[in-house]
Amino acid sequence: MLEFRERETLFVEVVLPLSLAKNYTYRVPFDLNDQIAVGKRVVVQFGKNKIYTALVKNIGKIAPEHYEAKYIIDVVDEHPVVTAIQLQLWEWITGYYLCNEGDVMAAALPTGLKLASETIIVWKEEAMPELPLTEKESILINALSHQKRLTVEDVSSLLGQKRVYPIINSLMGKGLVYIAEEVIEKYRPLFKSFVSLSPFYQDEENLRQLFDILERAPKQLNALITFIKLSRQQGLVPKHQLLEESDCGQAAFKTLQDKEIFTVVKRPVSRLKENDDDFILNFELSPAQQRAKEQVEAEFEQKDVVLLHGITASGKTQIYIKLIEKAIEEGGQVLFLLPEIALTTQIVQRIQRYFGDAIGVYHSKFNNNERVEIWNKVLNGKYRVVLGARSAVFLPFKELKLIVVDEEHEQSYKQQEPSPRYQARDVAVYLAHLHQAKTILGSATPSIESYYNALNNKYGLVKITERFGGVSLPLHQVVSISEETKKKKMVSYFSSALVDEIALVMEQKEQVILFQNRRGYATILICATCGYAPKCVNCDVSLTYHKTSGKLHCHYCGYHQSSINICPACGSVHIEQKGFGTERVEEELKLIFPDVNIARLDVDSTRTKNGLQQIISDFQEKKTDILIGTQMVAKGLDFDNVTLIGVINADTLLNYPDFRAFERSYQLLAQVAGRAGRRDKQGKVIIQAYDDSHRIIKQVIENQYQEMYNEELAERRQFHYPPFTRLIFVNIRHKDQDLLNIASQKFAAALRGQLGHRVLGPEQPMVSRIRNYYIKQVIIKSDKDTSIQKVKSVLKNTITEFLTEKDYRSVNIQVDVDPY
Repeated sequence: MLEFRERETLFVEVVLPLSLAKNYTYRVPFDLNDQIAVGKRVVVQFGKNKIYTALVKNIGKIAPEHYEAKYIIDVVDEHPVVTAIQLQLWEWITGYYLCNEGDVMAAALPTGLKLASETIIVWKEEAMPELPLTEKESILINALSHQKRLTVEDVSSLLGQKRVYPIINSLMGKGLVYIAEEVIEKYRPLFKSFVSLSPFYQDEENLRQLFDILERAPKQLNALITFIKLSRQQGLVPKHQLLEESDCGQAAFKTLQDKEIFTVVKRPVSRLKENDDDFILNFELSPAQQRAKEQVEAEFEQKDVVLLHGITASGKTQIYIKLIEKAIEEGGQVLFLLPEIALTTQIVQRIQRYFGDAIGVYHSKFNNNERVEIWNKVLNGKYRVVLGARSAVFLPFKELKLIVVDEEHEQSYKQQEPSPRYQARDVAVYLAHLHQAKTILGSATPSIESYYNALNNKYGLVKITERFGGVSLPLHQVVSISEETKKKKMVSYFSSALVDEIALVMEQKEQVILFQNRRGYATILICATCGYAPKCVNCDVSLTYHKTSGKLHCHYCGYHQSSINICPACGSVHIEQKGFGTERVEEELKLIFPDVNIARLDVDSTRTKNGLQQIISDFQEKKTDILIGTQMVAKGLDFDNVTLIGVINADTLLNYPDFRAFERSYQLLAQVAGRAGRRDKQGKVIIQAYDDSHRIIKQVIENQYQEMYNEELAERRQFHYPPFTRLIFVNIRHKDQDLLNIASQKFAAALRGQLGHRVLGPEQPMVSRIRNYYIKQVIIKSDKDTSIQKVKSVLKNTITEFLTEKDYRSVNIQVDVDPY
């Protein structure tokens, strides 16, 4: 059978890491037939000279009709790096979100697995070839040690063979070479030095004699004794640990090496932090939690997706842990999705306590090397539980039994830029379907779509209405900013009630969280004489003043410039600051409470890998008294000493021009309020607002999610918004505003000709220019009775036909399905 396959002419459909409308087909050389498999990476030529590594999606015997298939150059992997189910998921994402499969590949694969390139192999001079090398690897390393850099063609000539990529890939894996230009920052294992005892001295008699010999060299003897103790405790003995615990010093250690008593071997080790805690699986659920768990399991008998609607601090995490434990006992893997992994270090630590080394963490703060390690551990089944942000849905699970989507309402699950613009919650539901696994969606404030699905029997629904441990919901107080201003009781941005409460909490040695959903210092600078306000040179937005940098920043494209003291338009020196962000709140609060430790939690203060963790741990350890933050403070934080929450200005949320504004405001205010009074203390929440009688504020205070849902649903039914319709935004972009206006009108007309009244626009979005591209938006509203597949097919064909016209080829069209 193998001989027969070796003579067959095989063709492979591959996914290239490029945004191509169709996948390409290549021919397989006969001598690679037995190496080819779905999910392996292959080296192919695309275009005139470009060489890429692509992924094999399908293997067949039919040649492409419209072009002559080129031969693949090489097979990179011994085993597939992507599973068949992953490729099915990619295909679904491509169809559902109207993107290209290459876009999905680029988003899914860690950079370290996208071996793409073409040119030069470079020797890593600092790397030591401690690992055994094959004959051909040795030849190549020897040549590189003299020449430093070789092209792929040079390597082929040197080794006398065409297929050299597996050898190059192996040397990259051993950390000895990298490929220049496109593949400099690829996966290389981390090596550490380990000490072993010479086989001669592993004989007891010889070892006893060695002890006698070393009696006169106490430092060497201590090193030997420490080595024996450590090797019995843990097997492998790292060199740094032996030096540290024996305190023998480098000189004594080198003498032992020179005498060939110790040998040092470099081994690849994980960069990932290991957790050696014992599994602790014996906590008890409260009666309410136990009931909820049993209801979830009962719902899973009938439904694949269950919505767990539990109020804040009801102990949803403990229910998740019990469900995860059961899935693991059944031999499965679990994916635990969190909206922003960096913000949930507490949940990570809590779950690691129960599942130890069987748990992995995956998010954007990890570097490429760490991501590849996690990918491989999931693929090999070493990680039974993975906690991750939205990109974790792309990991190569093989035995997935359960997906937990915590805080399922969060906007962070939606990818905005670049394509694919997927919603991780919805992708997770489909991924679970492919694996025949179950999904639990958890939230104190579910998205209206998910709650609608639950009430209409598409999902199961389980509710928890009491807080864990019987803790009371926080007390609420709403303060009118306009009334306080009239009475001259406002102290900067703080009402007298909030200042008094903060002072009281500080006296009691408790902690405060203040919420202001704007970062920076001043939202806008404006000339009081002529009204000039500095704008971004690339975008149609005002610049935000950041006092820490002393510059004006654009939050869309990253442009920044020096701040202004003199108006460039009229020369006036009367420059006023309007609006305020977290920086300004922090500064003003320090003037009122000079002896209090205050920290800020926003995008600017958490840019470094461990910046956020430091801020949170300081607050948890009570080194910080007051934490000021943007919506980051609403997500997954659990502090037992926080008794006061202050919302500085709720109106900025409520007045946002968007049909989801009230739903989002309710969610954010309820989540922020939920941070108060956890554990055994009842907390207090003070909400400052100009519109203090707004219905959403009342609903938050009275914990009336159902009432908010009913009112929002009635409004959406009336005005044809989700969940009664499907939305697709089509953003049309160009640097020439006049051309854009003509193109967008023509595109909308072409679309309207087939979809009729479902097409709205083109209109200018709120921000009509970003990074020098002008933007027009066309919206498609498709009701539930219309086939969404048909609508998407029409849209895709219209875009293709439109872009074939010579005048409009330079127009950029971006499709965003389910844009919120």
